[in-house]
Amino acid sequence: MLQEIEVTEIDDLLEADKKFVELHSVLNAMNVLFGELQCLELDFKDDQIFKPSLERCQYILDSLHDHPKAIAMVEKMPESERLIMDNVLAALAQYPDKVDCPEVQMSIDNLRSVFSILEVRVRELIDRWQYPDRWIELGIEQLKNDFLNFFTALEKNSKGRYRIIYNLAAQSANDYFVTFNTESPTDKTITIPPSFQDVMRDLMANARKYTPWGGQIAIGLLDDGENLKFVVKDTGRGIPTEELAIVANMGVRGSNVKNIRSMGNGIGLTKAFLVTKRYGGRMWIGSDGQHGTRIKIIIPNQQFLLAHKSLVS
Repeated sequence: MLQEIEVTEIDDLLEADKKFVELHSVLNAMNVLFGELQCLELDFKDDQIFKPSLERCQYILDSLHDHPKAIAMVEKMPESERLIMDNVLAALAQYPDKVDCPEVQMSIDNLRSVFSILEVRVRELIDRWQYPDRWIELGIEQLKNDFLNFFTALEKNSKGRYRIIYNLAAQSANDYFVTFNTESPTDKTITIPPSFQDVMRDLMANARKYTPWGGQIAIGLLDDGENLKFVVKDTGRGIPTEELAIVANMGVRGSNVKNIRSMGNGIGLTKAFLVTKRYGGRMWIGSDGQHGTRIKIIIPNQQFLLAHKSLVS
């Protein structure tokens, strides 16, 4: 039976920790990038050939704990991309027999995919730093395509271990079945805080990570005119009910998933809570303790609040 609690507070965070959480999307992408370079290093059987790229990735990862340095590194991400891809091209020139290696080509394709994602995340971050309180209007079809691309990137990074499909009749034992529904008063556009896109992506990635192959992930986004509502529900391992009240604390993961290899830092739920509270919203975490998790977030619609404030005044 689902047990649900509202998350009303988390452990106090230092200002530096809050800034680090803000960079979570870049952290995730950089961890994937670092992992792909390590895979390439093994394919080339040369532990020095990608040293410049790995050192650059490590420097960026370390800089995320120093916000001024992180801002500078984020703004210079195209320079890092050029350095890494030049390193890859030089490696292929040194080892021409690797050019047609399927594993090598798959890793290079994944590198390009990660850089495409990073370009988007960097633009989003810079825009949020410039306009921290602005909401943005997105086309619903555009938003759906963004999330389809997100799941495609997750699937590609799995290197064939699983597929993500959207037709239940096509699901096999190694597939995730995903549904994503979005509604708004116009059914054409929806207005959201830009940082909430990160939250949705993080929670969807968590649902995939903690759900075994063959599972299902249901996602819903609704603007009912008064509130923005988001729900993600999975058929994964769940969260021990006695831990529901603490899993949103920074660095905390459920005791039943600590054996799962993860490149994350246990801050996805922390970020979700901080963003939700920033916009005056509420957040709930639910699980039966063993099978499945549901995260629900409700944020007051900005336009409704402005209209209501105008009527009251």
